[in-house]
Amino acid sequence: MTIRFEEFRKLHNNQTPLLLANVWNVQSALQYEKLGFKALGTSSAAIASDLGYEDGENMPFEDYFFMIQRIKSALKIPLNVDLEAGYGNSAEEILANISKLYEIGIVGINIEDSVVINSKREITETKSFTTKLRAIVENLKKRNIDMFVNVRSDVFLLDLPNKIEESKYRLKQYEMAGVDGVFLPCITNEDDIKEITETIKLPLNLMCMPNLPNFEKLRELGVKRISMGNFANAFLNKQLEKVTLQVLESNSFSPIFE
Repeated sequence: MTIRFEEFRKLHNNQTPLLLANVWNVQSALQYEKLGFKALGTSSAAIASDLGYEDGENMPFEDYFFMIQRIKSALKIPLNVDLEAGYGNSAEEILANISKLYEIGIVGINIEDSVVINSKREITETKSFTTKLRAIVENLKKRNIDMFVNVRSDVFLLDLPNKIEESKYRLKQYEMAGVDGVFLPCITNEDDIKEITETIKLPLNLMCMPNLPNFEKLRELGVKRISMGNFANAFLNKQLEKVTLQVLESNSFSPIFE
């Protein structure tokens, strides 16, 4: 077991949730590292946007891998990769991608139970996705690849019917497949969060949302990991637009220096 992987895994077992900043280039990664973050994750949506692609595996994996490689080479702290749906249809194709990431020192991946088809995100069938997960986990062990597999379930993100019951069912299936953590973006209600953490034994990862409880409350509810998603990147892009408009309106560069 690699030291860096073990370090990353232990960060999910602390009382205080792991705050994971999601980065899109070397500059953002180094800024977060300087601020004292213990680990970082890539944002596939932010990197896709920077490269001129729509989110949902529209950017070639080779382009994404290049960016991951550049970010990883600059960091001293663990890096997790948002692998979307795996950039492959079969477990073997996804394993090949994970192996490439492992070779450059990546310690964790996110893989999600939805896919984007014709610009529309759709949930995958539970049984087939769980079977694929189990094959991935078992083969990682056979190949002695230490990788924290964090499974994102998009039940709340897609606002599906019976969200709590469907989430509990899916997350338990993924837990039994042998994954290391689960990720449930867009859940914000405290009672809902508590019900999930009381149902599963794996570390629960939540994502930055407008109505998400503060970090102390999330700790009390049993959450173990909190991600920023692509929201910091989107916020900074809005700030760039805002200050540029001020420059144009004032016929001066002074807004940049205020």
